[in-house]
Amino acid sequence: VQLQAFGGGLVQAGGSLRLSCAASRRTFSSYGMGWFRQAPGKEREFVAAISWSGGSTYYADSVNGRFTISRDNARNTVYLQMNSLKPEDTAVYYCAAGEASYYSGSYYYWGQGTQVTVSS
Repeated sequence: VQLQAFGGGLVQAGGSLRLSCAASRRTFSSYGMGWFRQAPGKEREFVAAISWSGGSTYYADSVNGRFTISRDNARNTVYLQMNSLKPEDTAVYYCAAGEASYYSGSYYYWGQGTQVTVSS
């Protein structure tokens, strides 16, 4: 499965962005999907995940209530709606396919990342 993430950019604090991640295969619907992020000088961290059906979602405490993960299996796409953005949300955001989990090791495929920069 090839994953392509897009939708990043520069936004002011308090603003919103929606990230998208498109998958190359129709078997997309059989995978759990996750979003991770990595800020400069920091380790990659979990952001959000969604089960293959979309029935279960998981969030990091730092984004819970501000970010929403969703998926459209007909379009082979997963989304991350990010609201009330903060400067500390600045990072490269990666999507991944595998077992929906907080743990990066549960994912088999990774996208190339999209930069999100939040200015104060």
